[in-house]
Amino acid sequence: MPSLHLHVNGRTIETDIEPQTLLVDLLRGPLALTGTHVGCDTAQCGCCTVLLDKESVKSCSILALQAQGRSVTTVEGLSRDGKLHPLQEAFIECHGLQCGFCTPGMMMSAAGLLARNPQPTEAEIVDALEGNLCRCTGYVNIVAAVQQAARKMAGAQGVEK
Repeated sequence: MPSLHLHVNGRTIETDIEPQTLLVDLLRGPLALTGTHVGCDTAQCGCCTVLLDKESVKSCSILALQAQGRSVTTVEGLSRDGKLHPLQEAFIECHGLQCGFCTPGMMMSAAGLLARNPQPTEAEIVDALEGNLCRCTGYVNIVAAVQQAARKMAGAQGVEK
């Protein structure tokens, strides 16, 4: 059985793993990070989105071994020292969720976008969230939440809009 070494939410993980184990199954199973959801099993819904070296990926579509030596961030890893990430705060404040099933994937796709583009336009936000499906909200509040998070993050860094 191959050995896997990676960093998940800032923690070093070393474990033996079956070669066919998907990253989502490692996260939800042995690591008990159940914020990463399994929706469609075909990489269509985006519920399983995580950051792999700060890029959003659908964790149901990659093998855990493909994350060898890399850094994975899940929705649980967004908050720091008990304080919610601005995206998490904005999703609450803007009512960017209803049932909440898609929310972790939406947040992680948005986090990937904001990492590479701290001040995205509405069109860029919509484009970045294209691979994430929501059956409840109609996306308006989700886009508003990402916009608000971007403003909060820019303010925290002293960046003017």
